[in-house]
Amino acid sequence: MERLQKVIAQAGITSRRKAEQLIIDGKVKVNGKVVRELGVKVTPNKDEIEVEGVPIDREEPVYFLLYKPSGVISSVNDEKGRKTVTDFLEIEQRVFPVGRLDYDTSGLILLTNDGDFANMLMHPKFKMEKVYVAKVKGIPSREKLKQLQNGVMLEDGKTAPAKVKMMSIDKKKQTSIIRLTIHEGRNRQVRRMFDAIEHPVMKLKREQYSFLDLRGMNPGDVRPLKPIEVKHLRELAVTKPS
Repeated sequence: MERLQKVIAQAGITSRRKAEQLIIDGKVKVNGKVVRELGVKVTPNKDEIEVEGVPIDREEPVYFLLYKPSGVISSVNDEKGRKTVTDFLEIEQRVFPVGRLDYDTSGLILLTNDGDFANMLMHPKFKMEKVYVAKVKGIPSREKLKQLQNGVMLEDGKTAPAKVKMMSIDKKKQTSIIRLTIHEGRNRQVRRMFDAIEHPVMKLKREQYSFLDLRGMNPGDVRPLKPIEVKHLRELAVTKPS
């Protein structure tokens, strides 16, 4: 027997963390009865499990890398009818994004139906590095860049130390291109970090996730992860210090 939230995650519905919330919200049934307790264990091939009224079946795990264009929602669906990251995949499996990128941010995002894999990558203790390139207003001083490097205070606490590199400066237009490497994943974190040093983001792209990058890809392109890449991501996560 296995925990209900784990079975839901392995079925490709969502991450284990979000599966727990679905259970708490009363959106999961086991053998026709609503279950709201997280400790419930089930037998996947015997018990009938429904999530939001839809029976679940285990799927073969799949893993994809998408170059998300700006103006796309990092979600499975959108109530406003906007384009989502899953619209770029024509597959039978139900996949979901690993984490998110803002609507107006482009770049690398992973999609999978493997909830355990997604939960592992998103968990703060595994500290997976993410590299962003931001075009910002103004030309930050060395002191401002040092603030980003050491961590800036946001409304939800101080950010962890980051790697910062000035890529280019346009004195005429008074803009800068800055490369920022972080391992946290707070909501709109990069934009809020630059707001904190009074150099707001004009354009933002995530160029790298751990060792994965966008070389040879254009916005909207998607490719399956190689088995060796999935294996390496798992190995990196479990060996990262907590």
